[in-house]
Amino acid sequence: MSQRELGDFTTNGRRLAILTGLGASMGIVSGFVALALLRLIGLITHVAYEGRWGWSLIAPNNHRWGVASIVVPVVGGLIVGILAKYGTDKIRGHGIPEAIQAILENQSRIEPRVALIKPLASAITIGTGGPFGAEGPIIMTGGAIGSLVSQFFPLSPVERRTLLVAGAAGGMSATFGAPVSSVLLAVELLLFEWRPRSLVPVVVAAAAADGVRAFFIGTAPIFGTLPSPTIPWSAFAWVVVMGLAAGVVSGLLTKLVYVIEDAYHRLPIHWMWWPAIGGLFVGVGGLVDPRALGVGYPTIRMLGAGHLLWTAAITLFLVKAAIWILSLSSGTSGGVLAPLLLLGGALGTILSPLLPGHMTGAWATLGMAAMLGGTMRSPFTATIFAMETTHNWNLLLPVLIASVAGTVITVLWIPRSILTEKLARRGVHVAREYAAHQLEGQAAHEIMVPKHETQTAAATMPVREMARRIEVAPDASHRSYPVVDREGEVMGVVYRSQILSRSQGVVADIMQPAHAVGMWERVRAVVETMVRDDLRELVVRNRGGDWVGWLPREEVFKTWKRALAEEEHRQATFSVPWRRSSRRAPNC
Repeated sequence: MSQRELGDFTTNGRRLAILTGLGASMGIVSGFVALALLRLIGLITHVAYEGRWGWSLIAPNNHRWGVASIVVPVVGGLIVGILAKYGTDKIRGHGIPEAIQAILENQSRIEPRVALIKPLASAITIGTGGPFGAEGPIIMTGGAIGSLVSQFFPLSPVERRTLLVAGAAGGMSATFGAPVSSVLLAVELLLFEWRPRSLVPVVVAAAAADGVRAFFIGTAPIFGTLPSPTIPWSAFAWVVVMGLAAGVVSGLLTKLVYVIEDAYHRLPIHWMWWPAIGGLFVGVGGLVDPRALGVGYPTIRMLGAGHLLWTAAITLFLVKAAIWILSLSSGTSGGVLAPLLLLGGALGTILSPLLPGHMTGAWATLGMAAMLGGTMRSPFTATIFAMETTHNWNLLLPVLIASVAGTVITVLWIPRSILTEKLARRGVHVAREYAAHQLEGQAAHEIMVPKHETQTAAATMPVREMARRIEVAPDASHRSYPVVDREGEVMGVVYRSQILSRSQGVVADIMQPAHAVGMWERVRAVVETMVRDDLRELVVRNRGGDWVGWLPREEVFKTWKRALAEEEHRQATFSVPWRRSSRRAPNC
């Protein structure tokens, strides 16, 4: 590939078309799976709390059973524990960490039984009052289906990852009617790249799933309310305060989740019983405030509309936080997005009397986004998610500011998010920073040893004479030499160790084949070539095919070191007067 042919992106049109077609299929399938899971949650809720059949998604109502309703989430937790022990323990947890782990450790392969048992366990947990959202299990289930389908085709691990994420994004899109934020969640949490080869199939999957939702449910926003008043610029400092407060609370919640999880590990009983213990706390909390039970979508809608009283918001926040932490730490199955939205909305409602304008609904919406962004370290996802689910677009900029402020607090305070901490405890590190590769900005000709500075070895030179040359002018860093013919053209490569270990023959007898790259190739591509073919050096050629330089592996390392220095070395380009005077002060 010539320098003129180098593009901004590396994309294969044929592979992209195949993945896009499969992504559309994943979106449709995951859309139907999401709708089926929501119906299953509704059915279990009706049976468990109403004693009758029904499919609509309702809030758990413990008035029918009274104090006996405590038993409902305990039974649900017991069933989930049994499913985890005798089915698969991969159903334990939020859903998103498990999808990330499959991507990082298992080449994007998820076991078939996860696709069946995970949604069943989650529906039982949530349907019996568990304070979770359906999005985590649906993301895991959609990802499992995408992974399973991909295994029937000759795809690479990276392409399987794309279909896994397409299924996950489709599931979230169909659940909330939020296709754009579903794609952003995929980019910020699951894809580990920003490339057309993965972005396009995921976008198509999210759009297809949203189409399924629109056909069966409609296009109304799931948390839609009347538009909130626009927050004036004079109050933007308070927007930052709202975000920082949500960041502090989200950090505390994250720490408490794992403190309680450690406490569960100290119990002298098998982990199969932990979800039932968590269910007991859920049942007791439901007696204090029934609105803390279940997915909480109607309550989130009330918070966004500003229809919840201040005292009720305090009770809701305390109860929801307590039962969510105690239940989630037990290893039961359920998502974290909806609980974070509810907690953030309650926090915004609680703080609204202290904030300008007393715009309860607006501050609740900011609290939702800031809590989600801070806890998941995904501010773009949180911002667009809040907009798509409320259609309160006049709050776009304040929501973004609050989300970023919340994220800053948790990033500086806690090394890992609530999702990646679980993986870290399993020995899996997740890097969340995305950046263009440090070696992408340089070409091979910028770091090569030019031809006129390269020490060569003539093909007809006796090995003994070449060894004497090395001994007279030793250079420990020069480990290889290009072998040239009479015309100066490179024939191969010979290594210092080979020369010093032989005493007979000529250099051509011990040389190895030489591989070449174009002088315009990016250094990152050069490194990939070296790794793929296990090479230690390369001949650099120009467009006419003439060799113009020599590129040993050591030069690449020097380039990487220079790239690190550019990031870490700090100095002022211009000098300011007060700095000059401060430097001269000691001589006075």
